[in-house]
Amino acid sequence: METVLLHCCCAPCSLSCIDPLRQEGIEPVAFWYNPNIHPWKEYQARRDCLLNYVPTIGMEVRVQEEYGLRDFVRHVADDIDHRCAYCYSHRLEGTARYAAEHGFAAFTSTLLASTYQDHEAIARAAQHWAQVYGVTFLYRDFRPNFRAGNQMAREKGFYMQKYCGCVFSEEDRYRKQIDRDAKAFQEQA
Repeated sequence: METVLLHCCCAPCSLSCIDPLRQEGIEPVAFWYNPNIHPWKEYQARRDCLLNYVPTIGMEVRVQEEYGLRDFVRHVADDIDHRCAYCYSHRLEGTARYAAEHGFAAFTSTLLASTYQDHEAIARAAQHWAQVYGVTFLYRDFRPNFRAGNQMAREKGFYMQKYCGCVFSEEDRYRKQIDRDAKAFQEQA
């Protein structure tokens, strides 16, 4: 059976990818590398949920432990609105490098499952780093499985995150509430 390194941003998204790959005769090896996720408790909750799940389905997992708050912020601080391009590229470079250094011929990512991400930008970044590191980027559009994967994650009691991962995406998630609160307090003044 062919193996592929599967970059996993979280356990819920992995559910959209694992079975389709296995149905093709491809055995994914989960790879945790997400220095973009903040704060620490969020990083820890997502990592630990994945680490607790994959052994229950007989899946191998590899961890590249790097809580990268300061490095991430340094790279995106001058252009926060376009941080996702750096985020995709950084994580996919780390995945391609790990694949090459550890004997994997190919890699893919659960980022390709989310209906909220820039699918084409993810695929471009992955293809770029695959060429740089001499491995194959296994492209699959996992988005059709996204809703079913999330439903399965809820049924399994997985930790379900409320935002993409970085502290700025958390701010985006709460933007309406932040603006509403600011307006309410301004009116009181």
